[in-house]
Amino acid sequence: MSPKSQQQREAADKYLREKVDTIAVRVPKGRKVEIQNHARAHGESVNAFVVRAIDQAIEDDLREDT
Repeated sequence: MSPKSQQQREAADKYLREKVDTIAVRVPKGRKVEIQNHARAHGESVNAFVVRAIDQAIEDDLREDT
């Protein structure tokens, strides 16, 4: 790996350690492709779709609690 590539990797790893948490999600066989297709159809990555879905569910739940 070239020094620049190594520096880029180290910078990316540092950013991920400092700025994001990771959650592994397990879905039944076949759902992964369905989720990927849905996200793609809406111009999103799977990650962006999952985060949006979580945000929407929390928002909906909070609205129900009030």
